[in-house]
Amino acid sequence: MKKEKYKIVVASNNPVKVAAALGGFQKMLPRLSFETEAVSVPSGVADQPMTDAETLLGAVNRVHAAKTAQPEADFWIGLEGGVEMDKGELSAFAWIVVSSKDRLGKARTGAFYLPRAVTELVGQGLEMGKANDQIFSQVNSKQKGGAIGILSDGAVGRKELYEQAVVLALVPFKNEQLYAL
Repeated sequence: MKKEKYKIVVASNNPVKVAAALGGFQKMLPRLSFETEAVSVPSGVADQPMTDAETLLGAVNRVHAAKTAQPEADFWIGLEGGVEMDKGELSAFAWIVVSSKDRLGKARTGAFYLPRAVTELVGQGLEMGKANDQIFSQVNSKQKGGAIGILSDGAVGRKELYEQAVVLALVPFKNEQLYAL
């Protein structure tokens, strides 16, 4: 029997991540109704993950922590932004991990390269959001359009970038018969 509303626990209090999670679910599973609950849980990785693997681990860890914190939910989602050096340039991206009681989906956003000034600050240990705020004279940009929103002049925002990866992470949920456990 179909539920009236499915509960999604988003492993972050960041409103951009919560909106991206809900938007991705609504696009991919439009016949269902969802409610979100944000929960602040640790990623178990650095505040600024510096590799693809560390970023994925942060998203996985957030999902596990959200399941522990809110075991009665229907879905749990971890969204973790990260960076990685690539031939002297710093690329930025995020990993999205979605879990239900019996299924797991994961996807990565597209990647883009950060300006040298941001790269230098991140290399000095500053978290990317704080580096962006400093370089671009912003306040809490990671809870708005993020680096991609600033650099694309709003053509793509952090919500849209993450939302697309949420849709991709939900492919196994949309095609359950093809992804049987």
